[in-house]
Amino acid sequence: MQMADYTQQTPIKVPRFEEDAGFYTTPVRSALMSKIKSKDTKPEILFRKKLWASGLRYRKYNKNLPGNPDIVIKKYKLVIFIDGEFWHGYKWNEKKGKIKANRGFWIPKIERNMQRDLENNTKIAALGYKVFRFWNNEIIKRPQTCLDMVFGYIHSLHI
Repeated sequence: MQMADYTQQTPIKVPRFEEDAGFYTTPVRSALMSKIKSKDTKPEILFRKKLWASGLRYRKYNKNLPGNPDIVIKKYKLVIFIDGEFWHGYKWNEKKGKIKANRGFWIPKIERNMQRDLENNTKIAALGYKVFRFWNNEIIKRPQTCLDMVFGYIHSLHI
């Protein structure tokens, strides 16, 4: 995952999304945004089914680990995040300029998410876990490649 270096910075301040702060959204857009899921997304379910079919057992959403990983395999000290492209800044340098509405909210919001991702990766690695982060589109388009990366790591452990 390519990201800017946010490790040496203080947390990015994200303004509250309120009309008082100068942000406005239509009721239609608000209804659409409320339908976006954060857990059990289609790419997550697809990847978990592939892991299970391959004989790998896991737990979902371990709240004891930083960032609440989507998939945790304690036996191999392995965590997997499956990140949405918009929310986590996929090709951010290209996409950033294309945000038209409420730029004062969305740009700091996404950059803070990217910063938090790096912080969580560091914290999880410090606990001795290996962190994998896949984009939704990688899981949808090339699930076997992602699975091979996970199994490649597991086989490298010689357990």
